[in-house]
Amino acid sequence: MNPQDIVILTPRGRLDAASARPLEAELKQHLADGRVRVIVDLKDTRYIGSNGLRVLLAALKQAKARGGAVKLCCLSPRLIEILEMVGLDCVFEIFATRAEAEASMRRQSERG
Repeated sequence: MNPQDIVILTPRGRLDAASARPLEAELKQHLADGRVRVIVDLKDTRYIGSNGLRVLLAALKQAKARGGAVKLCCLSPRLIEILEMVGLDCVFEIFATRAEAEASMRRQSERG
């Protein structure tokens, strides 16, 4: 896989203490392998707890440190509300659709 490729992850259900671990492992592996352009499509995610938020924030910091990004898309109104309550709506780039997130990632890559 080309490091410029976009990785798309689609967690399902709840991202809480137990279920955030597989996402964390997957994100860490992609980042360790140099795949630092990640879109997390949350269309099938019903809830994000503090552990899920921590995993996403840690991945964002690691990706940015390596010149990449983690962008979120397809959030339900409830997920947007959760991110707003903890102030992470200003930290993450959030897109209504996966296509919008991918276009943003490509534009960012072209700018270098």
